[in-house]
Amino acid sequence: MKAVTWHGKRDVRVEDVPDPVIKESTDAVIRVTSTGLCGSDLHLYEVLTPYMTPGDILGHEAIGIVEETGSAVPDLAPGDRVVVPFQIACGHCWMCGEGLPTQCETTQCVDQGTGAPLFGYSKLYGSVPGAQAEYVRVPQAHYGPIKVPDGPPDDRFLFLSDVLPTAWQAVKYAEVPPGGTLVVLGLGPIGNMACRIAQLQGAGRVIGVDLVPERIDRARADGAEVLDLSAFKDADDLIETVRTRTDGRGPDCVIDAVGTEAHGSSPARAAQQAAAMLPRAWGAKLSEKASVDRLAALRTAIAMVRRGGTVSLSGVYGGAADPLPLVTFFDKQIQLRMGQANVRRWSDDILPFLADDDPLGVDRFASHHLPLDEAPRAYDIFQRKAEGAFKVVLQP
Repeated sequence: MKAVTWHGKRDVRVEDVPDPVIKESTDAVIRVTSTGLCGSDLHLYEVLTPYMTPGDILGHEAIGIVEETGSAVPDLAPGDRVVVPFQIACGHCWMCGEGLPTQCETTQCVDQGTGAPLFGYSKLYGSVPGAQAEYVRVPQAHYGPIKVPDGPPDDRFLFLSDVLPTAWQAVKYAEVPPGGTLVVLGLGPIGNMACRIAQLQGAGRVIGVDLVPERIDRARADGAEVLDLSAFKDADDLIETVRTRTDGRGPDCVIDAVGTEAHGSSPARAAQQAAAMLPRAWGAKLSEKASVDRLAALRTAIAMVRRGGTVSLSGVYGGAADPLPLVTFFDKQIQLRMGQANVRRWSDDILPFLADDDPLGVDRFASHHLPLDEAPRAYDIFQRKAEGAFKVVLQP
């Protein structure tokens, strides 16, 4: 089969690789019909290269058709249409029972000290072959895959694999009070969808912040107030503007949907680049002991939110030596919630919003649909935010 494989910093290729096969009784093999390119994939493309091995298959967002199942997967059959959540969990351990499949005790990556394995996401999360391929083996298929109706186009359900539950969890963790004000930093796919969800769930005001014109226009068209970051002389200027618009207190909650790719820290970027240039084993050790993130967005969120407010962190950070203003957290009594989205915890809540009237706008969410063979170009334009690339869907 054809698959998107990693071969180095900014070097992805489409290659012929062996077809996946059933290895465990709880496996399924899915023929992928659409697979998303996620902002988290760009971390592997540039920042987290020390944890990658040439030939790794990328991708963790997929919808497709069941081809084969193991003997312990009673609820799936060949021909079923399914969405594949990006994490792999058992569904019956204590953590899964608590609604935390990202921390599944059956599948946890104990050797790396991380939670449940993720499709296509480096040795940090299990080195599981990813979904940017013609076929994907799905472990724990008795629990993970979500059956969806035949008929509607893939985009109607594809984003249930990651974007929708990630944005949904970000809004839930933000705990926006009825009629309250939410600020969303970063209007990429997660931030944009979080704005839509917050408005549907009754937020009084949703203010989005970004500096990419296409993203600003998209969020504004969806009904959010939008601030163009490039119009402010610095973060303090932005924070003061938001505070002025919120009765001098600041917003009730802030979602950081940016993460480690944030603008604003040249030293942190230099450290990331240095780690990526070292031999992989050395770079991984440096990242584990001394890596830093570009914390501009998170620091802005902490400074901006009102006293007693909540910061919800959906952007991915991975630094091991990040100095945070803990004195500000304590003084302002800020709540901070974060983590990978627990897909199956939220999927039943989200499915009713994927109805024919499409209240979340999923049918028009992707900016590009490209054949799998064009994956190298897709990564390039998405990383550079070129050609209006907002959300790219690859079709094998």
